[in-house]
Amino acid sequence: MAELRTEEEQLQALKAWWQENGKSLVLGVGLAIALVLGWQGWQTHQEQQAATASALYQNLTEAAQLQSMNAEDDAQYATAKHLTEQLKADFADTTYARYAGLVLAAMHVQHEAFAEAREELEWVLSASEELDSIKRVATLRKAALMQQLGEAEAAVAIVQGLDAGSFEAEKQELLGDLYLSLGQREQARGAYEAALLAAGGETRKPLLKIKRDDLAEVNS
Repeated sequence: MAELRTEEEQLQALKAWWQENGKSLVLGVGLAIALVLGWQGWQTHQEQQAATASALYQNLTEAAQLQSMNAEDDAQYATAKHLTEQLKADFADTTYARYAGLVLAAMHVQHEAFAEAREELEWVLSASEELDSIKRVATLRKAALMQQLGEAEAAVAIVQGLDAGSFEAEKQELLGDLYLSLGQREQARGAYEAALLAAGGETRKPLLKIKRDDLAEVNS
């Protein structure tokens, strides 16, 4: 009887515990399941979003390639603009949208639509919260565009203040081009020298070496 009483007491204790804690346990399990399912759903959504953005960007690059082979192909140009706007509207927080802005800006320059190119580059810069490779490239391209628009002095200030990271050679070469356009030949040669050094030597950048050598008389 003692054993039975003990089992009965244990059963009663279990019932009492369940009455006190059962609902919260069920809710806790339910919440855990909901969190897992929610996380899985979010991951699936993110994967679908990334796949869609990737497909749009691939179509854009194909349009850009086709247009580059035929500069008068306005249909591809229009397609590229449409795809870029879609990426910016629906996937603005992805790298695909920012890369799309760089591609379209280059296409605008090919069509001599310089104001549109500048606007596109400004969007890329504004959409880049941190300094990364895309923002660095956009900054350099903006400065090069400003040179074409006769704003070389302002472009120099932008490039000088840029932390170029792995694009240091490109930064220094652009500085050389800007200085040369301003008639500052000594500064241009110094920038070309720095660009060659950052690039790893003359053999890696033969055209840059020619630019530098053309200014040899500066220090002669």
